[in-house]
Order: sequence, then C-alpha cells, then structure tokens
Amino acid sequence: MRILTSLFVLCLSVSAIAADKPNFVWLISEDNSIHYLKHYFPTGAETPRIVELASHGLTFQHAFSNAPVCSVARSTLITGCYAPRIGTQYHRRAVSVPMPAGLKMFPASLRDAGYYTSNNQKKDYNADETPGNWDASSGSASWRNRGEHQPFFYMQSFTTTHESSLHFDPSVMQTEKTKTDPQSVKLAPYHPDTPTFRYTLARYHDRIQQVDQQIGEVVDQLKADGLLENTFIFYFGDHGGVLPRGKGYAYESGLHVPLVIRIPEKYRSLSAWELGSRVDGFVSFIDFGPTLLNLAGVSVPTDLVDGRPFLGANVLAAAIDQQNSAFGYADRFDEKYDLVRTLRVGKFEYVRNYQPFNYDGLHNNYRYIMPAYQDWLAQFKAGKLNETQSAFFQARTAEALYDVEADPHEVNNLASNPKYADTLKSLRQQLQQRVKSMPDLSFYPESYLAETAFKNPVALGKQQQASIGALIDIADLSLLPWEKAAAGVRAALESNDPWQRYWGLIVCSSFGKQSTAMSDVATKLASNDSNLLVRVRAAEFLGLSGIADPQSNILQCLSQSRSGIELGLMLNSVVLLRDGQPGYAFEIDVDSLSPEAIKEESVQRRLEYLTGNSTAKNNKKRKGK
Repeated sequence: MRILTSLFVLCLSVSAIAADKPNFVWLISEDNSIHYLKHYFPTGAETPRIVELASHGLTFQHAFSNAPVCSVARSTLITGCYAPRIGTQYHRRAVSVPMPAGLKMFPASLRDAGYYTSNNQKKDYNADETPGNWDASSGSASWRNRGEHQPFFYMQSFTTTHESSLHFDPSVMQTEKTKTDPQSVKLAPYHPDTPTFRYTLARYHDRIQQVDQQIGEVVDQLKADGLLENTFIFYFGDHGGVLPRGKGYAYESGLHVPLVIRIPEKYRSLSAWELGSRVDGFVSFIDFGPTLLNLAGVSVPTDLVDGRPFLGANVLAAAIDQQNSAFGYADRFDEKYDLVRTLRVGKFEYVRNYQPFNYDGLHNNYRYIMPAYQDWLAQFKAGKLNETQSAFFQARTAEALYDVEADPHEVNNLASNPKYADTLKSLRQQLQQRVKSMPDLSFYPESYLAETAFKNPVALGKQQQASIGALIDIADLSLLPWEKAAAGVRAALESNDPWQRYWGLIVCSSFGKQSTAMSDVATKLASNDSNLLVRVRAAEFLGLSGIADPQSNILQCLSQSRSGIELGLMLNSVVLLRDGQPGYAFEIDVDSLSPEAIKEESVQRRLEYLTGNSTAKNNKKRKGK
C-alpha cells in the first residue's frame, strides 16, 4: 500500500511539474525561402499575421534549413543531426536508417517529460521513427486531446505553398487571374522575364498570403482555447523554394528560411532578446529540437546531436549573436544526383560543387512538371537567355563564392576574383575541415552505403573516417591547377581502392579536356574495372571530354547491375551524357536490365524519362514532395 501511495504521489508531482511547462507550436509553410515574404525581402508578399507574431517575439534574420528539400530537412529537424553524418541525406530514402545509438527523436523526449505531442501531419523522415514519438499524427491531430493541464507540442505543416501548387496547366494562365498583379512582381535575375514566370511568381505570392491567414487561424484557435499566453509559436519554412533554382538547390534560395517566434510575456525571461527584436545570429535546423528541449527543461544530449539551443535557460544573447555560420548539403533529389556542400559565414556563402559537370538544370521528373521549368528550358534551347539565365543549364565551377548582402540572388561568383582570395581560401579550409571531421558519408556512393553502412551509419563513419578523408583529398584535387593535380589524379586512378579510382575519375570529368592525359588509364577502367560504378565514371569522363563514345561501356554496365540504387546512379550519368554536351543517343533496352533493380523508384523515373513516357500524371499523385 505504501508503494502504491508513493507512486501516486510521484505521478502527481510529475503532473504538477509538467503543468508549469510552456507549450510549443510549430507552424511550417512548405517550400518557401525568405525571398517571398516582405517581412524579410522588399519584393515579397505581405504577411500581416506573421508580422503580428514577430511583434510579440523575435524575427531571426539568419535561419537556415540545412538541406533544400523536405525529407532531408525534416530528418535534420527531428534528429538535431547533420544528415550526411547519420545517413539521412538522400531524398527520398531508398533505405531507412536507424537513429544513432542512444538518441531519440526529440518529440519522444518531450513525451518522456510529460508532454502531449501531436503532428498534423507530415513526417517524411529518412530515419526509423522513434517508438512513442507522437501521441497523435494525422490530418485531424491537434492539442485538444491532451490530458487536463498537460503541456503539449503541436506541429502543423501547410501544403498551401507547396511546389505542387505551381504544377498547373498552362491554359490556367488565361482562365485564372491572380490577386497579385504579375507585372508587379520582381523576378530573380537568373529567371527569364516571360509571362509564365511572372504568372508563376504572382500565383505564389497569392499562396504566401493564403498561408499567412491559415497561420493566423491557428493562433486564433490557441487564443480561443486560453492557451496563447502559455505557448511558444514558431513559424518557419521547411526549406527554400519554390520557383526554379529554389527547392532542391543549395543556394540561399533553397536554404535561407523565415523564422519568427512568438514568445509569451510570462516566459520572456527565456528569451535573451527584447520582444520585437530582429536577431542577427545564425541558427539552423539542427538547433530547433535542442531549443525546444531546453525550453522544456529537458536535458539536451549534446554528445549525440550537432545542434545547440538558442532559447531557454543559460542561453546568452551575446553568444548567439556571435554565431555567424551555417552548413548546408544537397545529395540526391528523387532520381537526380548531385553532391554539393555549402558554408555560409557572415555575408559570404561558399559553395563546393563536388561534381560540377552535373549542371543544375539536369532533368528531374517532378521539377519539370512546373511550367516555369519547362519555359526556362525552352528559352535556353531557343538561345533566348543571357549569360546569367543560361548558367542553370551549363556546367558549374567546382567552387563558388558569393557576397550575399551585395548579391542576394547569388549570380556573381567571386571565386576567381583576386580581391577575395583570402576569403575563398579560409572558407574552403573551413568546409574541408567540416566534411572530414563529420565525417561526411556521401563520399561513398549511396549504393555502397546501402550495402555496408545503413545498418549503423554513424559507426561506419567513425570506422572509415581516415578513408573518407583520403577521398575528400582526392576530390579536392579539382581545386588545383591541372599541372599540380595530375600526379595525384593518376595515383588515384591506379589505386587498389575502387572509391579512390571512382573519385579520381570524377576529378577528371571536372577538369574536362584538360585531363585528356588520363585517357589511357580511363579507357582501361571503362572496359575492365571490377567495379561497375568505376567503369561508368570512366566512360562518363571519356564521353564528357569527347575522347570516346561512352555508350557501349555504360550500356554493358546497366545490364550487369543487380542493385537498383547502383542502377539509378548510372542512369544519372546517362541523362547527363544524353541531355548535356556533347550529347549521345543512348537507346536503352529495358528488357536487358535486372527485373529486381528496375523496381527502384528512382530507376523507374529515369527510365520513364529516357524512353519518352509521360510522368506528369504519376508524379502529381505523389504526396509529401
């Protein structure tokens, strides 16, 4: 009886402590960067309800999604971890990876502390969900089913601004007028000034204003329930977007998101700034979960997560204001592969394109449903674009440097400007240190990670850290003049390690015709290497540089592959070689491919595109993009 009484008293104590804790609400607009809100950007849309939140709280000037696409961004949010460190960097997952040992998704930790957690309703994680993460997760989930006086965390995503809202039939431009005058909008300098782009941007401004009202409705519900002054309200975008070169691209347009936090008067001591302030310190998605834990008085597992709190006890304004860097990553987006890492430090953004020949406009089925994408490509093919507008469809530089304050749309690459040589060198070194110390798993192909690492990505990263560092060193040979890089490239091509050969060939493709001296060894690798991906990379280099026709060797590799992920990587090269320069026909016999491998969704998408089948109908049915 004494034991039961003690347990009852303990439960009452826990309930009393929990009842004193603040509530948290996250309101997330999908697919929009700061550039679409006048609260941040002078040419953006009016958002009075968001501005009202800001007047009772904080506006973060430098908040960043670490990835420019939803599943990777949301995996970063829910874990507090950099995706390339824990294996959640591919959108969307071919293999779901386990959470790092000992780490829970943060809503589960809030539940352990007595919180009611509900999600309406998007998840889209690339990691195995922690059991007990949500009390409720559905289109009807709310805070209203919690226990009496129980604190809560409620998250709601708004699809109003999602990319799919711009997947309209072009005839709509004649039949549906936008509230925003298309002639009043300001296009980014990299976009062509066409009726399609103007209509698309005006339509999106309308969507931003709609979601502003929807956010206001949730705030009104909280007020009606008597909860507003006990609740922290976070409004933010789940990543950038949404016009072309936004979502899916590691630029400011894909990474820099709005973040406004309403702070109740009774909890203003948990903010290090005066209410109504604009905060200049940098925060990113790795920090959001730790911040909620800290506000709730829950211990932050700092040894397991990469983020740190920016609100709550023991957070000093001076320390946050001094934070001036954010790390970003872009890998696979559905069937389109890339490998980009970014480092924003102060007003400069450094962009490292590890495979610069994979030009930004490389085909992605879902992206090209949007009429604006189709219009941009048509304008390029017709030769109607200027140099800035054409860059989207051309090979990139291995590294880029932008002064974001002077050049917010990042069209003026300062990497070759001697005036910025010291800045370039410093940011290059900082990013090199980041990817090595992480370590960044993406320097192995996704197919290899699926076979060897995805049962415990963090453990493999620690075990292979030195090997990953060696691959990064090979990749960075592309930053040297060819005459200084050549010896290292040849050593990589002659290595016993297939992934060193793989990266040596990527570096050759990055140099293009400068590296024709490697054609002898590359020709042998294309024909005889024991690793199919090495063979494809060798043929890719020979094809891109115009040394040899790559089709025969690549078609043989396609027919020999038994891995869907591996086949998807190969087909990315096929699309590059077919659609880019110099251009190859590539007639693929689908019947020659492994029946098991072509079940992979990314493979199906590439084959649909390469064989001329329409994908728009199927893609429009997909949710959560």
